[in-house]
Amino acid sequence: MSIDIKVPVLPESVADASIATWHVKVGEQVTRDQNLVDIETDKVVLEVVAPADGVLSDILDEEGATVLGEQIIAKFEEGAGASQAKEQSAPAAEKTSSNKGESVEIKVPVLPESVADATVATWHVQPGEAVSRDQNLVDIETDKVVLEVVAPADGTLSDILAQEGETVMGEQVIANFAAGAAPAKAEAPAAASSDAGGSDNDALSPSVRRLLAEKGIDAASIKGTGKGGRVTKEDVEKSLSAPAKSAAPAKADASATPSLGGERSEKRVPMTRLRKTIASRLLEAKNSTAMLTTFNEVNMKPIMELRKQYQESFEKRHGIRLGFMSFYVKAVTEALKRFPEVNASLDGDDICYHNYFDVSIAVSTPRGLVTPVLRDCDTLGMAGIEGGIKALALKGRDGKLSMADMQGGNFTITNGGVFGSLLSTPIINPPQSAILGMHKIQDRPMAVNGKVEILPMMYLALSYDHRIIDGKESVGFLVTIKEMLEDPTRLLLDV
Repeated sequence: MSIDIKVPVLPESVADASIATWHVKVGEQVTRDQNLVDIETDKVVLEVVAPADGVLSDILDEEGATVLGEQIIAKFEEGAGASQAKEQSAPAAEKTSSNKGESVEIKVPVLPESVADATVATWHVQPGEAVSRDQNLVDIETDKVVLEVVAPADGTLSDILAQEGETVMGEQVIANFAAGAAPAKAEAPAAASSDAGGSDNDALSPSVRRLLAEKGIDAASIKGTGKGGRVTKEDVEKSLSAPAKSAAPAKADASATPSLGGERSEKRVPMTRLRKTIASRLLEAKNSTAMLTTFNEVNMKPIMELRKQYQESFEKRHGIRLGFMSFYVKAVTEALKRFPEVNASLDGDDICYHNYFDVSIAVSTPRGLVTPVLRDCDTLGMAGIEGGIKALALKGRDGKLSMADMQGGNFTITNGGVFGSLLSTPIINPPQSAILGMHKIQDRPMAVNGKVEILPMMYLALSYDHRIIDGKESVGFLVTIKEMLEDPTRLLLDV
């Protein structure tokens, strides 16, 4: 009997997926529940298993192809070849296993090569709780991204083998699942949809769930303003900024620290894997590099006037706003071309000069500061840079940054000015050799041709590894950026 092999139903927030790896070739015999193919989404890798003993007769979509939920990607012949004897010898067992109550192992997704292990972050379902197919069961946190593991079918989570906070390996079994063991679950979607702002965490985005967990807030206590009453990140932040009323005594009671007057309390929360990684990398950078910082300042008036003049036409033509970051990235890319030492890195006793320009952009997310990479910046126009930065920022906000987004990068730009920072000394992002800090644009009195003028000024800070970059190169690099930002025509004429 011929069976269609389909892409699993994708979560609501995932538009499409890609074929990662076919583990079986056409004509190859397989056994029931053997993994046929890995389907990769923005958040997790889904395994598609053989529905029975048989042979994969045709592959319709090859590795790397983009596919949609429930799309047919292969053909399967049940009971073909030598496996027919097995089917005839145990027909009752086959029928029973395909019926309700089939036990399925819930595993950690396959981890990327550079990731040794992961941590069980949050279980969204408890043993005995009925769930629907593709409902998020658990968040698995690596050093860089959060992976969601979803239910393989309608059923019940029967047993949790790895608790929150435990370190796990790729493909480790972390729970047992009884597929089809809860037919009454059919009524659950209606109830869940009517209370999207309540305690049903599967209606919440990963960034909202993370924020709720970090702040120790129950989703049911927040009124959602999103679609269908869903709790948004803004709702959580508004709740945090609101004056505490009856919640204050409860928080004080939950603390083990003696309270004076009922208002003093403490809360102890373990560091996330990302925060641990950030801490260790920052310490490594400070201890293993000869880091110095040089400063300069730039008059932002020319760029501000240019933006004002062309903002409307730029947005109409390209469909995206013209921001400051595209000017920063353009200026940095040109400066890196002129000072190859700043675009290089140390590898043992060798200096590795990069002939490409991948710039890491520091992005603040609910889980901490991350640095996704904007690649081949020398080939991008202003609109391409703005679009690339916006896409990375949205991915960071929604917890969808992949390992590919985070890996590499020759130089980092961090903009503390968006938070009001006037001056800072950024720390290098290893194994890179330098990082540029942008700051708040502030009106200051400046001497211009012997007269005092009020100009919008911004401080620049370049932290660099003195082992590979000398003072001459670091100052020249920063002056080049200053000159290009103060006279944007240089970016067009390459002078």
